[in-house]
Amino acid sequence: METIESLRLLTEAIEGAGADIAPTYSEYLQLAFALAADCGEAGRVYFHRICRLSPKYRGADAEKLYSNALHTGRGDVHLGTVYWLAAQAGVDTDLCGGEPVQKNVNNVNDAKMHAMQSPSHTHARAYNTKKGNRGGEDMPEEPVGTDPLVPLPVFDGYGWPEPLRSILPYGTTQPRRDVLLLGALTALGTCMGKNVICSYGGKYISPCLQTFIVAPAASGKGVLSFVRLLVAPVHDEMRRQANEQMEAYRKERLAYSALGKERGNVPPPVMPPNRMFFISGNNTGTGILENIMDSDGNGLIFEPEADTLSASIASDYGHWSDTLRKCFDHERLSYNRRTDHEYREVAKSYVGVLISGTPAQVAPLIPSAENGLFSRQLFYSMPAVRDWQNQFDTDEANLETVFAALGRQWKKPLEDLRKNCLYRLELTAAQRDEFNAVFDGLFRRAGWSNGGEMNSSVARLAVNVLRMQAVVAVLRVLEQGGPGAIGTLTRPAKDVPADNVKDGIVTRWSLGISTEDFRAVLAMAEPLVRHTQYILTFLPVTEVNRRSSANRDAFFDGLGTEFTRAEMLARAEELHINPNTVLSWLQRLVAQGLVEHGEKTGSYRKRI
Repeated sequence: METIESLRLLTEAIEGAGADIAPTYSEYLQLAFALAADCGEAGRVYFHRICRLSPKYRGADAEKLYSNALHTGRGDVHLGTVYWLAAQAGVDTDLCGGEPVQKNVNNVNDAKMHAMQSPSHTHARAYNTKKGNRGGEDMPEEPVGTDPLVPLPVFDGYGWPEPLRSILPYGTTQPRRDVLLLGALTALGTCMGKNVICSYGGKYISPCLQTFIVAPAASGKGVLSFVRLLVAPVHDEMRRQANEQMEAYRKERLAYSALGKERGNVPPPVMPPNRMFFISGNNTGTGILENIMDSDGNGLIFEPEADTLSASIASDYGHWSDTLRKCFDHERLSYNRRTDHEYREVAKSYVGVLISGTPAQVAPLIPSAENGLFSRQLFYSMPAVRDWQNQFDTDEANLETVFAALGRQWKKPLEDLRKNCLYRLELTAAQRDEFNAVFDGLFRRAGWSNGGEMNSSVARLAVNVLRMQAVVAVLRVLEQGGPGAIGTLTRPAKDVPADNVKDGIVTRWSLGISTEDFRAVLAMAEPLVRHTQYILTFLPVTEVNRRSSANRDAFFDGLGTEFTRAEMLARAEELHINPNTVLSWLQRLVAQGLVEHGEKTGSYRKRI
């Protein structure tokens, strides 16, 4: 009874302060197990009363969690943890029975460790069948893809080169325009493949991106289907040539078969490669390698449903996620068949990936942040549609016709590029310095807010941003005169003989990028980091690090390196976040040494 009375007093103090003492999933779990261990069924009502102060409170979820804690708890978390959580949130616990901290927990540090060793409460779970570590029972989960407290940023408007400039107005919202932009850069960049390179990290990289658009159902990600039409003529031409070669092969095969005994003196005809640009994600491990090799290492995996890839990779004959990881770095691909001793390889891979899916489809494809696929993706999260939108186009434009026409228009410049030109993007010294300064800041902030889990993503995002700059630079050249056009940003490569330049026979070019184009692409980096941080919350926690709150990170990102308590509370009010929740976040950051007090009273400084 003494314990229940102490809990009642503590609950009233928490309610009086309006404090959200369990803003993250780890604290949410520890709160449930602590109350269940020391108070049993009597603690259920107090658990609901305490959790109700959180803007994320859901009665049914809390009920499920507490029942699970009653049945699976091992008694290693006690009421002292609740006192510690309350104190961290700014609740005065002196008058509500502070003894349980010493009585039921060895010391405050034990309570702190208990509260910090589990996933975050804002970590929206995508693995609905995952088992917890307590008795093998299913652990409670949050709905996947709930909206962040702070809206995710969008890209700035800009006068992009064609065909980007023509397609973006068909996005009826800014997120849809962003998706069209990323999709087009991915598709067009993959078309350029080995014909466009830039030096980074001691090796040449080509503009082959892996882009994952994440959005709730019926939120507009279907605009990606129009992007496919931009490069469909490239695929269609490859298929036409492959079909013609196959028909010729069949005729040669018939003629060879008709030779009878003379066949021993004639080499048999060789089956031509089954070339294609669009590579199906519904594929086996060997099948995907065959498709890539038949197409000389180049192709685009374009799937509107991420589940298609997930199911294929998880199948008995799948397991080709390693192929996607290798393609990001243009690595050698090979396979060997034991049945007929066939060995095939391609020295370099130039494969792009453009997929979309719902938040729940992220984890089945990318099971954890430690999986190398996560850091290689360009993530963009579209918001859910909240209002009805008129779907009747006043000018009755058929977007399939519009995008198909643009695809036909750009077929020849892209083909000429693929046949005749090699462009090498070269940034100026000033551009390299600016690039490094931006990513140095992003890298430091990622380490500050996520404890290292985002570092690899930021490092690989730098590669992807450079790739997008290469695509934009080439499109600007194609817009201004086509492959081989000499302009202010193009010049023959240094190793091209002077006689070739004089005769106009130049296939290798040094390519620059204008300051405006360079900065427009570089400005996409920070929004993409924020989107990736949000997608990170869909994944299960790894054993390496505790997941930080994406909402907390986004909130403090907006405050700058130095801020005051007043500025912080004003931002909380602007974003409709409980001020006690924000104060709790601040106290935890100070305790972890990530934020320190400034010289003036009420001022703070991030330690980045």
